Amino acid sequence: MRNPKKTSFKTKPQELVKIIPLGGLEEIGRNMTLVEYQNQVLIIDMGLQFPDENTPGIDFIIPNIEYLKIHPEKKILGILITHAHYDHIGAIPYLISQLNYPTIYATPLAKAIILKRQEDFLYLKKLDIENLEIDQDKPLILGAFKIRTFHLNHNIPETIGFAIETPAGKIIYATDYKFDFQPIADIPADLNRIAEISSDGTTLLLSDSTNVEMTGHSLSETMIMENLDTIFAKAKGRIIMATFASLISRLQQAITLSEKYKRKVIIEGFTMKTNLLIAQRLGYIQAAKDTFLGIKEMARLNPNQITVLCTGAQGESEATLMKIANKEHKNLKIQKGDTIIFSSSIVPGNEITVQSLKDSLAKQGAIIYHYKMLDIHASGHGYQEDLKMMISLTKPNFFMPIHGHYSKLKSHAQLAESLNIPPSNIITATNGQIIELYKDRIIATEKFVPTNYVMVDGLGVGDISEIVLRDRQILAQDGIFVIIAPVDKRTGFLIKEAEVVSRGFVYMKESKDLINETKKQIQNIVSHLAKEQIINDTYLRNTLKEEIGMFLFKKTKRRPMVLPIIIRV
Repeated sequence: MRNPKKTSFKTKPQELVKIIPLGGLEEIGRNMTLVEYQNQVLIIDMGLQFPDENTPGIDFIIPNIEYLKIHPEKKILGILITHAHYDHIGAIPYLISQLNYPTIYATPLAKAIILKRQEDFLYLKKLDIENLEIDQDKPLILGAFKIRTFHLNHNIPETIGFAIETPAGKIIYATDYKFDFQPIADIPADLNRIAEISSDGTTLLLSDSTNVEMTGHSLSETMIMENLDTIFAKAKGRIIMATFASLISRLQQAITLSEKYKRKVIIEGFTMKTNLLIAQRLGYIQAAKDTFLGIKEMARLNPNQITVLCTGAQGESEATLMKIANKEHKNLKIQKGDTIIFSSSIVPGNEITVQSLKDSLAKQGAIIYHYKMLDIHASGHGYQEDLKMMISLTKPNFFMPIHGHYSKLKSHAQLAESLNIPPSNIITATNGQIIELYKDRIIATEKFVPTNYVMVDGLGVGDISEIVLRDRQILAQDGIFVIIAPVDKRTGFLIKEAEVVSRGFVYMKESKDLINETKKQIQNIVSHLAKEQIINDTYLRNTLKEEIGMFLFKKTKRRPMVLPIIIRV
């Protein structure tokens, strides 16, 4: 809730700290937040967002750092990483060079995953990454900021929150967390430490809002383990389990159960193999030496001796599970009696694709389990009672919900209000909004920094505009209609009948009448302009584009992208 009113008393400038979210509000993904004092800047996370149906052809969406680029006087003290998910670290390769390679502070697991991904960007300089300890007692001092860490539970190990002491008071930053007292491949969050860190007062709490609409506590990974055990015990054939490559706890569960039921484990999917090796090296994955098997060795085993861990639970076209379903995988074909486990929730927007994937697998004889049938996936984000616990432990004077769509931020604000935080002390901000924090008040200003989408498309970063996206959407919806018009360069009349080519609009062989009528319209337009002695190519192209577009719409109620090509002869 905003409090834009100006007070009459003066505050010393040095007491002002700005919080500027460059992403992560009004959306899931693209997480990046600036904490600024004078010209000293801390960056928390640097994540990407995956595209949706409104961004066709786009690989990733990353934060807009124009604010930092147009203010070179601002000194970036470092980048603090909360955990190793791509929506928090994925933009680093695209932005780090533009920021002159500031030091990154991350836990060993996050560091290893960042460095592994950086191998795909060999043209970049070597990253400067310093280790952060979990529950680090000795504060990290960066300029005017003193930073301590505290451990949180998520669905990847080494997730941490930050307690940042600033001239305006202590800021607690807690994103992507839940409280799991029986986690897998992790230890419970230390509630006593969070309370101790906050004991001398918390000025501002920024807290995860992803699951604020879910009542109760989030599910424990131990409960998921019990339900997966039931499936493993019943399975007569191969088990193929699809999940997120970053869900280390789920991989450990599948490995443990496979060993229990005398199954060998095959890992399919580059990112999953990479993450598993890193987690093994750091001790987060425990497995016997002979547990893992190469896929080409699978033929010597009975189906009930095999577990396949793979990517593709979201129906990604190039992921392993989709290739299996489409019979495109070299070594894996669905056999009657295979058990397929979808151990993940469905990311919004993927529902239709995932359902089609399930249908295809079922038609081929697979037995399918998913999280709506049985609790075989636990969110890494806390429910209402988890979020209440964080507020109760930290006892903040001011509160700002983060990480979620705007309606969820508002719900989280209401939840904080129910715990007796005054409405005037609660800020529901939007991306780019400059939040001013003082020791005694917080203000959601009417000042904004640029946060429009920066899109990654192949090798291009930021070169895809809204106009390009609109063109792609038109092409996807109504197709393209190409006009090739050979025009006499002296008279401006057509030398011969214009040619037309249609793709994604009409099937030309079955639309001869429409095509012939369109050619007559083109003839009339060109002749009219020639008689008027208008021979400007740009004007001719624009006229054809507009009038033929309108003509086709009148005939079909669809308007394709009209692309006139003028050839002067």
